[in-house]
Amino acid sequence: MFEHSKTRLASRRVFRLRLLKFSLVSGGIFIGSLLIGIFGYHFLAGLGWVDSFLNASMILGGMGPVDMLKSNEAKIFAGMYSLFSGVAFLSSMALFLTPILHRFLHKFHLDVKED
Repeated sequence: MFEHSKTRLASRRVFRLRLLKFSLVSGGIFIGSLLIGIFGYHFLAGLGWVDSFLNASMILGGMGPVDMLKSNEAKIFAGMYSLFSGVAFLSSMALFLTPILHRFLHKFHLDVKED
């Protein structure tokens, strides 16, 4: 998928397409994770749709929950969702940054002259 360090740098068009593809996958992970949180808070915690969105987005963004949860099921879900959200957020950001960092490192490697 990516060019080898000994080959020439990919064209800007190839880079843009690669960036678009990785951004779509990263966005899909992010939106999918947000939907899991929204449905979990709505059906397990009994929150309304807007409050479910608020809680899921705050946890996914790393800020923490907003509403107090009353049932044990909701608390267990919130704990598991928090752990899942950390991994999902880091994974989606890693996917998003992969083509950018690869291009930077590839270009840096091409600029270095070997003896």
